[in-house]
Amino acid sequence: MPAPKKTGRRSSLVTSATLLLLSVTTPAALAAPTPAATTSPTATPPAQMSTLGGARLGRPGTQVNLAPGVPVLPKDLTARSWIVSDAESGEVLAAHNAHWRLPPASTLKMLFADTVLPRFPKDTRYKVAPSDLKGVGVGSSVVGIKEGGTYSVRDLWLGVFLRSGNDAVHVLSSMNGGVEQTVKDMQDHAGELQALDTHVVSPDGYDAPGQVSSAYDLTLFARSGLQKKDFRDYCSTVSARFGSAEIRNTNRLLSGDSDVPVYQGIAGVKNGNTSHAGATFTGVAERGGKVLLVTVMNPEKHEHNEVYKETAKLFDWGFQAIGKVDAVGELVPPRSASSATAQPDAGVSPGQGAQPSSGGGGTGAKPAASATARSASSGAGIALAVVGGVLVLLGGGAFLVNRRWPLPDLMRRRTRP
Repeated sequence: MPAPKKTGRRSSLVTSATLLLLSVTTPAALAAPTPAATTSPTATPPAQMSTLGGARLGRPGTQVNLAPGVPVLPKDLTARSWIVSDAESGEVLAAHNAHWRLPPASTLKMLFADTVLPRFPKDTRYKVAPSDLKGVGVGSSVVGIKEGGTYSVRDLWLGVFLRSGNDAVHVLSSMNGGVEQTVKDMQDHAGELQALDTHVVSPDGYDAPGQVSSAYDLTLFARSGLQKKDFRDYCSTVSARFGSAEIRNTNRLLSGDSDVPVYQGIAGVKNGNTSHAGATFTGVAERGGKVLLVTVMNPEKHEHNEVYKETAKLFDWGFQAIGKVDAVGELVPPRSASSATAQPDAGVSPGQGAQPSSGGGGTGAKPAASATARSASSGAGIALAVVGGVLVLLGGGAFLVNRRWPLPDLMRRRTRP
């Protein structure tokens, strides 16, 4: 089956430019049923959670530094856990039970992609064996892979990102040495990213006893994945051909729905929904040269598309608050980048970030300046790559951004509905 020839990618517009809206509605992604062996999580967060990234992130409840000039948080947020962070500096602007270990659903596929995506060229073609699809959970969201069919790696990743296809995840896992090996690789990579709240049981995020992550960790996965061009391309794709059919992205802030408009500046990342985890979502958006990451887990208000509505409210708050609100914590860099020196013009000293303790928590840290001192591999490069890959150049004019980090070349792009 040939790779898709055309994709539609949702890009943000700059300043007063008008966002091209996509007026379509698509059916919701299928939710995996809860395995009988899985018990429901408590509705009360632990009294003590990991303090990695700052002591306040280990406290239950909402953490934010309100002050004159700082907008008030939305009052109707119902998610069990959420976090708003600056993708460039790594500063956590506000959080609610950030380290609460909860079932992640398909947002765990961000870790899967960040782990496995670099291993296979996207034009590699693979013939699916019957054994490759064994273990796909009953009722899973699928893209429709057929036994004996031949697919490009690009096909498979589009199936993962657009339709959250557990069948595509299992085929890619088979290519990677099997599900067991892939789970081990994902757990190892989570450790490298210092995502210490995460325990991987299945590579696709399907409900499984003991499989947990946190809003903090999911944000780390997104931040790491967004360094990779292919990851950015897949997670920002609105629609693509898959065999003889068109598939559309089930991220409603990217593709729109009857009660959720496309969010201005949205560029991905990944949604999830199971009966055990509820709805989960991590999104990245750019506005005015600022890039924010928002993760929302399991809204208790069960309205249609509630996870996207609460995410949009948090994005709105974040874009109003950034530059005004003092951080309550930080996103720590990967272990391999934790000793990296600061850029010459960053104006801060490296090595101020929190380091995990042997028990999986952290020592706490001063969040304000430390994250901005990280190397490009720990955040700034991610944000700039997102900006560089998402900003649209209109007409023949150039778009310049005054940033303290070097910008990559901006590619000229046009949004294709």
